[in-house]
Amino acid sequence: MEPKDIKTEIWTGYRTGVEAAQEKYGADIAYPIAELAEQLPQYLKYADRILYRLGHDDAFNAQVIGFWQQLLRRRGRDGYAPTAIEDLSDYLHAMRLIKDPSELQQMRRAAAIAAEAHNLARTIAQPGMYEYEVQAAIEHLFAKQGGGVAYPSIVASGGNSCILHYVENNQKMGETDLLLIDAGCSVGYYNSDITRTFPVGGTFTPEQKAIYEIVLEAQLAAIDCIAPGIPYNEHHDAAVRVIVEGLLDLGLLVGDIDEIISEEKYKPFYMHKTGHWLGLDVHDVGAYKYGEDWQELAVGNVLTVEPGIYISPYIEPIEGQPEVDPQWHGIGVRIEDDVLVTETGLEILTEAVPKSVAAMER
Repeated sequence: MEPKDIKTEIWTGYRTGVEAAQEKYGADIAYPIAELAEQLPQYLKYADRILYRLGHDDAFNAQVIGFWQQLLRRRGRDGYAPTAIEDLSDYLHAMRLIKDPSELQQMRRAAAIAAEAHNLARTIAQPGMYEYEVQAAIEHLFAKQGGGVAYPSIVASGGNSCILHYVENNQKMGETDLLLIDAGCSVGYYNSDITRTFPVGGTFTPEQKAIYEIVLEAQLAAIDCIAPGIPYNEHHDAAVRVIVEGLLDLGLLVGDIDEIISEEKYKPFYMHKTGHWLGLDVHDVGAYKYGEDWQELAVGNVLTVEPGIYISPYIEPIEGQPEVDPQWHGIGVRIEDDVLVTETGLEILTEAVPKSVAAMER
């Protein structure tokens, strides 16, 4: 710990200090940070290996390796020293994949606040407003409820909805624009991640509605695949099939569905995966597959389910596929929920945000 220093604290904020650290954090013992080089080798010398994540802090990497070398030099005399450095992330990431009740309490709170913010955004968004006005309302509600921003909020109207990580949020919204909002709240370092897409003017155009219905069907199909023991990739594969079927029906793709999927000819319209792990990070740690074997979903996993279709005005021609009619340009739709894997199947943590066509229209 940094020791107490009143003069420094005036400039940079309060410090817990060494003396109060044991009581406040439940530590067995605490030292000043300046004693690290002296104390750490004493704790390492009886270990058979060192668990440490190399690669994130060059200065501390060098310090740990120096401690290790120091101990190895004494091994011939003392008879013991750690013989390997093992990546700690194999243990920590596996632990972070399974959320315990206290973690889920934070995540449910983060989801509830974000859900309230999304519902508010849908009521205030009007033609002539700027995207940043909606962003301000969302993030004000986060703060008012004791939360923070999980990631830079995406408030993307019109063609901006086709930019996956659009964060400028500075365009005036038009009557016929879709508004894609991807915004999550953070509570106690745990995050939510929600996306909804709705018409600014209150009514989908026929083309917007057709794309929205495909994405919603794809999301529901993906959610149906989530249960303990199911390989991680199955919900993505289910969403892709629904999206390709829908695009074939609309004439935006032509050909054999299995060939289109295997050759990934759908990717100009749907270029990302259907979700990711969620927790202390928005794209949380944890492997998705081991070699050729996909991770199986387990009770306590939390993941996002977020298929989308994006028809950019700048979409590149797809070999063997028809040219996209301009009537489809600028339509971007994503629908995202946070899903907890339970013993009986799943719990949608963000279900308080509606997503039916009727709910999206006013």
